Amino acid sequence: MNLLVEDNPARRRYEILVDDALAGFAGYEQRPGLVVFTHTQVDPSVSGQGVGSRLVREALDQTRARGDRVVARCPFVAAFIDRHPEYADLLATH
Repeated sequence: MNLLVEDNPARRRYEILVDDALAGFAGYEQRPGLVVFTHTQVDPSVSGQGVGSRLVREALDQTRARGDRVVARCPFVAAFIDRHPEYADLLATH
């Protein structure tokens, strides 16, 4: 299975392609220095294969590389960060 995660700023979401077909996305709102993740959706045909986790991991890695912080309004993103404390430093404190 060939996986590729790309930011699609025009649609305000990170997209994951599985074998060149869209298999899921993580929607966000961009604010200065901040990415608010609002919703994650993965195609049921690839559910349970780590596609959602790969999507969120790479989205967070790209967010970190830009120096932005994260607000995890999406329950899937919030749960991912809870399970992977190495990303907890990205969470914005309000």
